Amino acid sequence: MLNAWLKLNADEADLKKRLKDAEADLDSKAYAHYPKLTEAEIKMLVVDDKWLAALDRDIHSEMDRISQALTQRVKDLAERYETPLPQLTGRVAVLEARVNRHLEKMGFAWK
Repeated sequence: MLNAWLKLNADEADLKKRLKDAEADLDSKAYAHYPKLTEAEIKMLVVDDKWLAALDRDIHSEMDRISQALTQRVKDLAERYETPLPQLTGRVAVLEARVNRHLEKMGFAWK
């Protein structure tokens, strides 16, 4: 098992080195191609592929954030106004009467 792991570890190191070399080769080819680009190609790369893609991503993330905030606000409002006002008023009257009875038993009375 240890020999198998050692072989796989060596293979992984070799693959990482080959990947690094391939990326360096790709970078050098890309840098060599840059001077050959036309102005229209540069504008396409910079504006369309970079800036517009970033703007699109940012706009979508902002829309998602706003949508989630609105959804949460609607949930909060639904919970807040779940109980109708007449029911709340009745509950307040019952509790107020109970408090007044307790106060009278304790000797507090007012007119």
